[in-house]
Amino acid sequence: MGMSVTISAATEQDAEQIFRLQYLCFQGEAALHGNYRIDPLVQTLDSVREEVAADCVYVARLGDEVVGSVRGRVTEDGAASIGKLCVHPRLQGHGIGARLLRAAESALAGERGAKRFRLHTGRSESNLRLYRRVGYETVGTAQGADGVPMIVLEKPAGAYVTTA
Repeated sequence: MGMSVTISAATEQDAEQIFRLQYLCFQGEAALHGNYRIDPLVQTLDSVREEVAADCVYVARLGDEVVGSVRGRVTEDGAASIGKLCVHPRLQGHGIGARLLRAAESALAGERGAKRFRLHTGRSESNLRLYRRVGYETVGTAQGADGVPMIVLEKPAGAYVTTA
């Protein structure tokens, strides 16, 4: 390839690429759960634009192409809710997801005062492996608004685990 993947804060110009990437990346999760109405697949482009403007959103770029993204926001209880982590299928398994998580965690703790990080995920073993490798532990279960059973994982802010 000859280019390095860079991680940076998303801009409003990235919203459409994030929207398309998310749609591509969450097909497998939808198939795993037999539900193609999961939030990442039914979210509107305008809603993605609103998240980019208001939330902590990071992207991974390969040249001008957005090849990964993650979003987070601090909730009322001081936890940062992290979601919609995705990496283009052709680049998965190269540490990009972990780099995106670290960037979002750093900004959420440093700039927005998060005391811990929380995320919800489906039952994808590769996703669970990544989250556990970077220090998340299962704290419970929940049901998504779309009816999909979710696993809730958390870790304290400052519990950075070095991974590649």
